[in-house]
Amino acid sequence: MFKQSIGKKSNRVKNTVERGAVKKFAESIGDPHPVFIDDVAFSRNIAPPTFPRVFDYGEIEGLDLPKKGLIHGEQNYHYERPLFVGEEILCFAEVEDYYERSGKSGDMGFLKVKRYGEDLEGQLIFSEEQVVIITEAVRKEMRV
Repeated sequence: MFKQSIGKKSNRVKNTVERGAVKKFAESIGDPHPVFIDDVAFSRNIAPPTFPRVFDYGEIEGLDLPKKGLIHGEQNYHYERPLFVGEEILCFAEVEDYYERSGKSGDMGFLKVKRYGEDLEGQLIFSEEQVVIITEAVRKEMRV
């Protein structure tokens, strides 16, 4: 199921970097830096580096992961430029790889997903790589 998903992409979804959401996010991660929340001191606020976690990246057809039981393995962000409060961006995801390893607690699957955010002209703003670990118990439940 997962190997057949390699190379599949979701459709682009429009997201807005909303001021209120950025303020709440900055406070929730314990980093209410003025560059994120003070619209008086800074003429153009930016979002925290991990803010894209809240965006909608669309659905990748055929990739049906369970809502619980997965392990967050790794996550990296790369920025071409800051993400500005108030701008609209297009986000999508792509399955980059899937592989399996045997460990002490059984066979595990490693799903590598790359996510992208572009401006409305199609210029890349950021990319994110994440690895989702699918344990043997979850795999058995899914019958993979």
